[in-house]
Amino acid sequence: MKQVVSRVVLAGSVLLGAVGAMGAMSPMVSQAAELAQGPVKPDAKAGEKLYKEGAPSRGVVACIACHGEAGNSALPVNPNLAAQPHEYLYKQLVEFRPRAGETMAARRGPDGAPSSMTALAMSLTDADMRNVSLYLAEQPLSKPAAASDENLVALGETIWRGGIKAQNVPACAACHSADGAGIPAQYPRLAGQHASYLEDQLKLFRARHRENSTMMNQIAYRMSDEDIKAVADYAAGLR
Repeated sequence: MKQVVSRVVLAGSVLLGAVGAMGAMSPMVSQAAELAQGPVKPDAKAGEKLYKEGAPSRGVVACIACHGEAGNSALPVNPNLAAQPHEYLYKQLVEFRPRAGETMAARRGPDGAPSSMTALAMSLTDADMRNVSLYLAEQPLSKPAAASDENLVALGETIWRGGIKAQNVPACAACHSADGAGIPAQYPRLAGQHASYLEDQLKLFRARHRENSTMMNQIAYRMSDEDIKAVADYAAGLR
């Protein structure tokens, strides 16, 4: 296990130049950045209160019940939210809700069924979403997940660092950064995220049950179950 962690940490330090590998995508204007532009600066204190207590009078459930103290989830089925870019978190909350005139949200669950987050997000105001997103972005990821399968390390590292050329899968590091920290306002932090959660999300992208990133739909479609499992486990161990 020490070898797994050491290889993961080393990869994070060696790959600082890999971000340029997908330079063709850099001109893209992030939808997250567009959505996150608000007239009023988010209130992290209000976000903290909502996260911890909810708002029962409005039917808002406390986020802490599922996502843990300060966004550090103890349950792999629920993602760590601490230290995620607030623009990204806000974008996801928006996309759990159906757009005007539509019945289904862009982010759905297994088999295309509504995500459990859809009902929860529907009771949030725009200010709620911005406030809680900023609060979580300011929290440290104090309980990160870890890589656990030594048999997958080599494959996961290869995909993260160099992609899969034969399948036209780009290096994950190009968008999510060498150490998995992501790029604020554009791509989420994957380092320390629960491996099983990442695996599930990649499969949802592949099946197009999660349709809030055309790029990820295309990438995941070209990945096998083994590819997905390996890179998810590898990302969990990045720091």
